[in-house]
Amino acid sequence: QAQVAVVVNPKSSTASLSAEQVASLFLGKTGSLPGGIAQPTDLPESSPLRDQFYSKAAGKSSSQVKAIWARLAFSGKATPPKELASAAEVKKFIAANADAIGYIEKSAVDDSVKAVLVVD
Repeated sequence: QAQVAVVVNPKSSTASLSAEQVASLFLGKTGSLPGGIAQPTDLPESSPLRDQFYSKAAGKSSSQVKAIWARLAFSGKATPPKELASAAEVKKFIAANADAIGYIEKSAVDDSVKAVLVVD
């Protein structure tokens, strides 16, 4: 299995985050993180990296994550992470948006994004 890097815009003042902070944002428990990070991005449900991210960072399965967001979206309390088609799209989106956060394979991290957490 690949290591998963949680990444933010390189201009973000955030240097590191805990798995708990990341899970809170990606599961709708909090609307923002330190450094103004408020826009989570997700990979498609079919992505093995998505399963690995939620299992390692949040201790949740895909179906649990789906159920959590179904409840939150139905109640109008939160908006699910923006789903992008690929890790390359996630990287491009984060590079262009200072408040975005997402996850990609650690091996794909370059100067266009900044890793704030690595889960493996």
